Amino acid sequence: MGGDFGPRSIVQASIACLSATPSLHLTLVGQPSLLEELLSGHSAVDRARLTITPASEVIAMDEKPAQALRGKPDSSMRVALELLRDEKVQACVSAGNTGALMALSRYVLKTLPGIDRPAMVAAIPTQRGYCQLLDLGANVDCSAEHLLQFAIMGSVAAQSLGIVRPRVALLNIGTEDIKGNQQVKLAASLLQQARGLNYIGFVEGDGLYRGEADVVVCDGFVGNILLKSSEGLATMIAARIEALFRRNLLSRAVGVLALPLMRRLQADLAPARHNGASFLGLQGIVVKSHGSAGVQGFQSAIQRALIEIQEDLPRRLHGRLEDLLL
Repeated sequence: MGGDFGPRSIVQASIACLSATPSLHLTLVGQPSLLEELLSGHSAVDRARLTITPASEVIAMDEKPAQALRGKPDSSMRVALELLRDEKVQACVSAGNTGALMALSRYVLKTLPGIDRPAMVAAIPTQRGYCQLLDLGANVDCSAEHLLQFAIMGSVAAQSLGIVRPRVALLNIGTEDIKGNQQVKLAASLLQQARGLNYIGFVEGDGLYRGEADVVVCDGFVGNILLKSSEGLATMIAARIEALFRRNLLSRAVGVLALPLMRRLQADLAPARHNGASFLGLQGIVVKSHGSAGVQGFQSAIQRALIEIQEDLPRRLHGRLEDLLL
């Protein structure tokens, strides 16, 4: 029921995912009358694989997490998380209020042993492939110990994607040991001592995009700004290039030749393709879709949840955390 576009785009994305993945079953949580009305325009949907679970309350995008936690026991977000806790579903995907989703996830699902705070992680495209960046906004203020936990979780997440020995770095304003605030310096000391962690030191923002690390760790304040700036930059560059190709007749002729490559580049960098940030450190799979994501973006978030189900990520995290933290 959340997100900037509400359930309309989520229903369309769900139908598209069901069509693309025959083994997939989805549960839509929210107001049944509204959801049924949206589904009525899609007669071909397989209702045997799409069910509706009622929830009478909706958490607003600007609602305070504490209010959502205490004042709305029948919100669509909470009911969805309770379905996950009770093992009636294997993952929860939401485009709603990030703070409320984090607070409810911690309350309903609990964190894995050894983890104080879950962290949001997403794949960022680089020159060499992708980098796992965390935290993306769930934890604005973090201690050095929290950054250590994020690094361990990010390393395990990268391993689940096939990277044998992920290179882990701390995002900083310079690569020299003397650079950075006290929090980052303390975190660097902890990471250097962590057993089994391939910590390579500090990385700057440009180094992230060059692919110098497989996992980049920062607090949620910095990570959220970096993520949204990256999305805005990718959109702006694509628009500028398109405008250049339309400037005159010669530019249009060149643009026709370059069109296939341009479309491929736009597809590779499109924020919708990389939508879906995982909440690592919970006893369950929770994926947060960008609130402004449309149909394609929410499809990507569902696909990320599917990958984590297939990799059984919480169990893998639990095993590695026992080795590294406990």
